Amino acid sequence: MHATLPLLQVTDFPALQRRALSTLQINIGYQCNQSCLHCHVNAGPNRKEMMSDQTLALIPQVIQARGIQVLDITGGAPELHAGFRHLVSTVRAMGVKVIDRCNLTILFEPGQEDTAEFLARHQVEVVASLPCYSLENVDRQRGEGVFDKSIAGLKRLNALGYGHEGTGLMLDLVYNPQGPSLPPDQQQLQADYKRELGQHFGIVFNQLFALANMPIQRFGSTLVSKGQFQTYMNLLKTHFNPATLPQLMCRSLVSVDWQGYLYDCDFNQQLGLPLAPLQTGRARAHLEDLLAVDPDQQEIRVADHCYGCTAGAGSSCGGALS
Repeated sequence: MHATLPLLQVTDFPALQRRALSTLQINIGYQCNQSCLHCHVNAGPNRKEMMSDQTLALIPQVIQARGIQVLDITGGAPELHAGFRHLVSTVRAMGVKVIDRCNLTILFEPGQEDTAEFLARHQVEVVASLPCYSLENVDRQRGEGVFDKSIAGLKRLNALGYGHEGTGLMLDLVYNPQGPSLPPDQQQLQADYKRELGQHFGIVFNQLFALANMPIQRFGSTLVSKGQFQTYMNLLKTHFNPATLPQLMCRSLVSVDWQGYLYDCDFNQQLGLPLAPLQTGRARAHLEDLLAVDPDQQEIRVADHCYGCTAGAGSSCGGALS
C-alpha cells in the first residue's frame, strides 16, 4: 500500500488551536468484518490490533477527570471487541452520551445476535455507514450482499425504536462518495435517502452525515495507484471553505488509538501524526496523561489532508459543517 503522509506533510493549511475538550473518540481496534475501499483505517477481518483491558479501564477515569460529554467509539467494527459492552454500560451509567459507529452488517455476525438490543437498552446513539440507498452502489463499494444485510440491520434497529421520534434512540446514517469527488449537499441528500429508504423499505432514521473521502490509507493509496491523488487534492483545495474552521471536530475532540496514544483526530491517528506531548514527562501523549493535564489551547497538527474536512460544506464525524 502506498504511503500518503509524505504527499501531505508540506501544507499551507491554516493553524488551528484546540478549545475545551468535550469528546473522546476511541478507536477500540482495527478488526472488522468488512474491508471497504474508502476505509481510512484500513480495517479488515485479519487485523489483530485491539485495545487492552488496562487501556479500556482508563477511559471512564479520563471521562470523569476531564468532564467529557461524549464517548465516540470507532473501529474497525467496535462491537467485536470483548470489552465493548462493559465499557458502554459503565460510561452510560455515568450519564455520558455514547456513539457507536456501526457498519450494520456486524449485527448478523456470530456472537452479535443481541447487539442491537444491547445498544437500545443502553440508549447508545448509532451512527451507521450506508454509502448509498441503492444495492448496486453499496455492494460495489463494500462487497456483495452488504446492502441487503445493511437494510436488514436498519429494519432491526427501527423495530427496537431507533430512528423514531420520541424514543430517544438516535439512528444516523453516513454517506461517502463512490470515488474522488465531493459529497453532494447534505440536506438534499438526506431528503433523497429518507424518501428512497422510506418508500422501498419502510426505514426511518434521524440524520444523514455526508463525509468526504480522506486521501489516506486504503483510499489514498488507491488514488496514488490510479494517478488521481494530486487531482483529488486540487479538488479539495479549490473548494476550501474557511467558514468550516470554527466547527472542525479537532477543536473539541481528542482521538485515542488502540494502544492509548493520543491524536488530534482519527485521520491524524491513521497517518501517525501524534498529539504534541502534554508536559507530563512522557515523550508521547497517552490517555493516562489526560488524568492530570487538560489539552485545551494546544496547537493542532495539520497537513494537507485537513482540506478534506474543509472542502465545500465541510466534513467531520458529524457530517457537514456549514
